Amino acid sequence: DAGVHSKAWYAATCDRKTAEDALYRSNKDGSFLIRKSSGQDSRQPYTLVVFYNRRVYNIPIRFIESTRQYALGREKSGEERFDSVAEIVENHQRSSLVLIDSQNNTKDSTKLKHIVRVS
Repeated sequence: DAGVHSKAWYAATCDRKTAEDALYRSNKDGSFLIRKSSGQDSRQPYTLVVFYNRRVYNIPIRFIESTRQYALGREKSGEERFDSVAEIVENHQRSSLVLIDSQNNTKDSTKLKHIVRVS
């Protein structure tokens, strides 16, 4: 169990568009939620959705079978790994999360500050 089910920031049945719409409505930098990934891939079970600078970022959360841990984004050397999705959220409420805009090739960073609930 990833430690997501009782959390305020977990939007279980939310699809990508609903999540993005909710974050645009919040319009606060650092707004976030976690949803199930659209692809139903066991190696990428969740997506962290973050609002920053009038943009919404969908960051895949990977499940690493060999260590039974979670990590953000594409696999990279020296990446941070966590024992649960809740630990990822707690970590990035304290320390900044790097946001990479692949279209404009820019990097930003923000902390996870505002939980967005999807109604």
